[in-house]
Amino acid sequence: MNFDEFQSAARRTINPALSDRDRLLDAAMGLAEEAGEVAGLVRKRVFQSRDVNEARLAEELGDTLWCLAITADSLGTTLDAVARANIEKLAKRHPGGFSPQ
Repeated sequence: MNFDEFQSAARRTINPALSDRDRLLDAAMGLAEEAGEVAGLVRKRVFQSRDVNEARLAEELGDTLWCLAITADSLGTTLDAVARANIEKLAKRHPGGFSPQ
């Protein structure tokens, strides 16, 4: 599955009762919420030496991806375009690859 296919499938599960404005707000706030859940699980694993079910972590990453896809969609863009622009930005920032200098 590629980003466009994912975004199309994710779009099918948008709450149709939301206005364009509210859909954007819901997706963007969901993105922050889901990213926080991922951060919390990683924090427990790294700093508290707790077992974190990797399937649960992957599920939360998927929820984060859904929110990102719908946020992009609400802004009239695609995940593919977002990913491409990010890679171009990183190539300019780190033309020879990452270096700590």
